[in-house]
Amino acid sequence: MTKLILVRHGHVEGISPERFRGRAELPLTDTGRREAEATAARIAASWRPAAVYTSPLGRCVETGAAIGKALGLAPSVVLRLNDIDYGDWQGLTRDEAYARWPAEIDLWYAHPDWAAIPGGETLQQVLARVVSTVRDIVRRHPDETVVFVAHDSVNRVLLLHALELPLSRYWRIQQSPCCINEIDFGPDGWVIHSINRTGHLAQTN
Repeated sequence: MTKLILVRHGHVEGISPERFRGRAELPLTDTGRREAEATAARIAASWRPAAVYTSPLGRCVETGAAIGKALGLAPSVVLRLNDIDYGDWQGLTRDEAYARWPAEIDLWYAHPDWAAIPGGETLQQVLARVVSTVRDIVRRHPDETVVFVAHDSVNRVLLLHALELPLSRYWRIQQSPCCINEIDFGPDGWVIHSINRTGHLAQTN
């Protein structure tokens, strides 16, 4: 089986109070950098990954660099792990977006699987590119452990896929900054070991 250690990047501005961050370049905050270091230490103490793959956005590259340093690995950037494209909503708060697109915002939060973000991606499009990436990585690393450093949206859709749940359950999965998810993929499909593990971050705030 291939073991996938799925990590969300560390804390950035725009998480709280929340904005649609998407493809915006946002550096890790001081808290985010401490979270990345703690996550790197936790992974290095628990697994022996063969590779680290990250989204192209700086917050994931920076988190991945900390993990790679602890493991003695050079992370590889994978474009298809990029965050969801929020299109016209990017940079806006929920209230700001609602003022211009009330019906679309209501649909996003009530039925995300039906939502079409103006100028952006659907969850189905995110799922298609993420699953194709995982397929490629699993073929490249049979019976090895790999680390993915990605985003809230990317991680949620991948976890839903692994759990064989519909995209309508998107809001039912939590992905905290620098959380760790452990999942295996083998001949019989997915095995979920943990989701949104954050105990390693206890001393970072």
